[in-house]
Amino acid sequence: MIVTGISGAGRSQAIKCLEDFGFFCVDNLPAPFLPRFADLIVKSGKSMSKVALGIDVREGRFFKNMTRDLQEFRSRKINPWILFFDADDATLLRRFSETRRKHPLANSVQEGIREERRRLRDIRTQADRIIDTSSMTLNELKERVAAALPLTLKQTIHITIKSFGFKYGLPVDADLVWDVRFLPNPHYIPALRPKTGMSREVRNFVLRRKECRSFLPKFFGLVTESLPHFIKEGKSHLTIAIGCTGGRHRSVAISEALAKHLKTRKYVVSVQHRDMD
Repeated sequence: MIVTGISGAGRSQAIKCLEDFGFFCVDNLPAPFLPRFADLIVKSGKSMSKVALGIDVREGRFFKNMTRDLQEFRSRKINPWILFFDADDATLLRRFSETRRKHPLANSVQEGIREERRRLRDIRTQADRIIDTSSMTLNELKERVAAALPLTLKQTIHITIKSFGFKYGLPVDADLVWDVRFLPNPHYIPALRPKTGMSREVRNFVLRRKECRSFLPKFFGLVTESLPHFIKEGKSHLTIAIGCTGGRHRSVAISEALAKHLKTRKYVVSVQHRDMD
């Protein structure tokens, strides 16, 4: 992806958003290095399958030789996709005033904006997507960046499911916390006490109880329904913490069941059992 646009329109913030979506991002790479960088992408294989280059008006050589530079990528079977950021003049003037930044092209911000629009006219007409950030908040910007990505580049959310014991404290990195202490506790069954929720015996004890059979479809449905909305908001990683008293039996079994459910829906899921041992 080539990320460019008018200074002050949000290009740098967009680069940060793309990093959250799993892109390898390079900001203001000098134009003479573009062919070498294209070779590096090809040699890296899947490790650099999604790359974003932030290029602003100071890299004048790129815009003068844009057709040739883009062809450098296409000749290596890399498909460049241009995302252009813009905003109205009043918004840009206000942003420069608030940050007390000097415009890169002129001492007068108004003159700089006018000159920059002239220089970027050609690449704006070639952009695959133009995003006007005039009245956007940062969260809205992330949402628009996510929506602008081609379908082949959209990043699914990475989910960490973490079991824990309430008596050892809440996980500090949890986005969502579920309490499953209402389920019957295998700790009070002598044959099950030394086992964990990873064992078939404990798993059957927890998951086959009437209380659990009623709870799981509602729990799974609520989590599954919320995930697309987290993705829409630009969230790239979500930690779901599931707790019981000691973090050894019930929370482990429920965490594993939720992970299995989400994996069948093609989500990227990892499981951690903080207090199981």
